[in-house]
Amino acid sequence: MVNAQLDKIIDKYVGKEGVLIQLLLDIQRELNWIPKEAVTRINERLGIPVSDIYRVASFYTALSLKPRGKYLVRVCAGTACYVRGGQRVLDAAEQAIGIKTGETSSDLKFSLETVNCLGCCALGPVVEINGKYFGTATPKQMKQIIERKRSA
Repeated sequence: MVNAQLDKIIDKYVGKEGVLIQLLLDIQRELNWIPKEAVTRINERLGIPVSDIYRVASFYTALSLKPRGKYLVRVCAGTACYVRGGQRVLDAAEQAIGIKTGETSSDLKFSLETVNCLGCCALGPVVEINGKYFGTATPKQMKQIIERKRSA
């Protein structure tokens, strides 16, 4: 099944130059990570060296070489968010999900990360989940958001 999914994505890029980043983003969007099979398949089908694929995949934070959860929870740890209680929000997220920062839940439902800045400092503390931003977040709101996602 994974090879069929990979081939469908890779087919769009056959014969094109400078496609690696977009190709990896498409695979990430479909599978939530870049598995070893994808790296091998890209190398076989497009002739891109494995070292180049890993270099790009490990450089960009939007890409992951380990499985990520369905919900990628990013808590801002920048100065503005930190001084407004960002650490308490992060602690609440860890407790609600049952994992530490940088981990993925065993059911692959959640991954938790911190980021240096989400670019909306006036709304701090800020949490981003799969592209949706939650400003002036509180620990209570964080727990509620996680519970809603858990039951979705």
